[in-house]
Amino acid sequence: MKHIFLAFITLLGFGGFAQTNPSFYAKQLQFPRVREAVKLKGKAVEDLLKSKGINTQKYDMFIRAFKKERILEVWVKNQESAQYTLAKTYDFCATTGVLGPKRRSGDRQMPEGFYTVNAFNPQSEYILSFRVGYPNASDLKFADPVNPGDNIFIHGSCLTIGCIPVGDELINELYLFAIKAKNSGNDIPVHIFPTKLSDDNYNALKQEFSSNKDLIEFWSWLKPGYQYFETTHKLPKVTIASDGKYVVN
Repeated sequence: MKHIFLAFITLLGFGGFAQTNPSFYAKQLQFPRVREAVKLKGKAVEDLLKSKGINTQKYDMFIRAFKKERILEVWVKNQESAQYTLAKTYDFCATTGVLGPKRRSGDRQMPEGFYTVNAFNPQSEYILSFRVGYPNASDLKFADPVNPGDNIFIHGSCLTIGCIPVGDELINELYLFAIKAKNSGNDIPVHIFPTKLSDDNYNALKQEFSSNKDLIEFWSWLKPGYQYFETTHKLPKVTIASDGKYVVN
């Protein structure tokens, strides 16, 4: 039975997983929901990647999320390339909190900042999920020192108290994009912004939140990272200074 299933996966275009990273692939395939995701969305993911000229067995993935617009973008590139191509945009199917970063457990805020995916959960309460690396070193400079919060996931379902939900059907597809990219060996960056930080949108934020100077300053740290990628389709190099400030080089 195992050999039949692996043959089925190969027919769907996922057979290369076992060749490039057998341990990660094998662990994912042990879970029924991952197998079901491959059955439901495997061909669609393969076809979309091919339509963008992407090597389906070895590619990098980058996620941008925008809280005001309630959208999540998936960008992909071949590993030998520098520039990313937009693969697909997903709508949040629910949201919570307000514009601004997460600063404590229970504040119902989606974080804002520069992160990477640091865990996958194929047995999630919300179908499938993968975790964003909040809190990072910047967050810990400003968040509640005892209870900064954690476990921020991109997941199925349409419930959230700080995570990013895309619904049960779409998480199958998004999860496959992510595990295929992870199987290629590189981290998956996740940049979360209050809104698309164009000059016009940033100026609108400054007017709307003019009484909150700390928040405006925080967004000024995020804007260069947004603008660099928006202009070049290349990832910015982001570091965190000793005072918690994001610095885009």
